[in-house]
Amino acid sequence: MPVRSLRNRLVDGPDSWGAKRRSRRWTWLTETFPELPDMTVLDLGGRVDTWERAPVRAAHVHVVNLEPTPDDLPPWAEADHGDACALPEDIRRRRYDLVFSNSVIEHVGGHERRLRFAETIHAMAPAHWVQTPYRYFPVEPHWVAPGLQYLPVKARSSIAHWWPLQHTKATDRAETLQAVLWTELLDKTQMRHYFPRSVIRSERVAGVPKSLIAVKKN
Repeated sequence: MPVRSLRNRLVDGPDSWGAKRRSRRWTWLTETFPELPDMTVLDLGGRVDTWERAPVRAAHVHVVNLEPTPDDLPPWAEADHGDACALPEDIRRRRYDLVFSNSVIEHVGGHERRLRFAETIHAMAPAHWVQTPYRYFPVEPHWVAPGLQYLPVKARSSIAHWWPLQHTKATDRAETLQAVLWTELLDKTQMRHYFPRSVIRSERVAGVPKSLIAVKKN
């Protein structure tokens, strides 16, 4: 089986195992916040097209990301280029019903930046849903590589550079090293530290936690 086809079957394709897990998380989200269709949501680090594909969509979604903003947005969405750890003042003055973040906190750049990220979440809405892959799940999710997260940086970078199941192959080893250094998976102790008033849910596979979700309702 070609490598790209295997990755699509595992995590990227619409009928993949990963897609089924994401669908289940959306079900959890809507069960936790049944009022979601009437809520205003600040999505930190996400994308508008995620909400376009969602089975249930919020009344208004404001995406803030370091990526270029889309040119054509649906009427229920807005997007801004910004750092989720230090939002522009015009955004910080606003308030939302819910802050949503999916697989972002592990990429913001170290403990101090994660503190700023969590502070933003706490300040912008009374409720939040913050998901991140669990550090001690045996397969590193970004490269779909068993045990990669446990290795020294040099070994992680060397393996990640040639690993066939990575999402996008880096152009050189320096770019691979950057990707490795900007990926720091979290454990339960860290998530409880950043979200002390939240419930920390575990998404499990065969009884083993795969991801953690910090949930706080109004």
